[in-house]
Amino acid sequence: IGVTGVQTCALPILVSTVNALIRKIFNTSSNSWLELQWLLFGFVFLLCSPWTLLSNEHIRIDIINSKLPSRARGIIELLGHLLFLLPFAVIMVMTAAPFAWRSLLGNEQSSNAGGLPLWPAKVLVLVGFIALLIQAVSEIIKRIAILRGDLAETLSGGGHHASAEAEAERLLAQTELQKS
Repeated sequence: IGVTGVQTCALPILVSTVNALIRKIFNTSSNSWLELQWLLFGFVFLLCSPWTLLSNEHIRIDIINSKLPSRARGIIELLGHLLFLLPFAVIMVMTAAPFAWRSLLGNEQSSNAGGLPLWPAKVLVLVGFIALLIQAVSEIIKRIAILRGDLAETLSGGGHHASAEAEAERLLAQTELQKS
């Protein structure tokens, strides 16, 4: 996770920690803090989904996927995006748009005492799925270009350790060059 990813995850963790400490130490709670906590976690998951797809870190069965030829992997990715991701994202945008719009126009508020407005969370669902839909279309175009041979194959993200391993290999190669 880059600096931005860590910062994005840090705020919900900080809010959760402060909320838990206040509950335990002062035996009090705030609906605003509880609702802010789930709103921030929703923000992280909804807005990091398109980024995860972009960086090729989405979940797949790596044991099977790594054994397949690159063309088969490309076809599976393309079919998965076309048959599952794209329709799901379109349906979510279509159903979230009126849901968010009504909430925004009505300035929908939490029914909990001291709660936050609800419309930001509902608009966030719409924004998150619009971003995912755009990224899905981008991935479909990219997969078609890779299958046609117009674009080089992109390597799998390889999970959260891959970037650290790649950096270690780069540093090792750099060290070897400096020794020479």
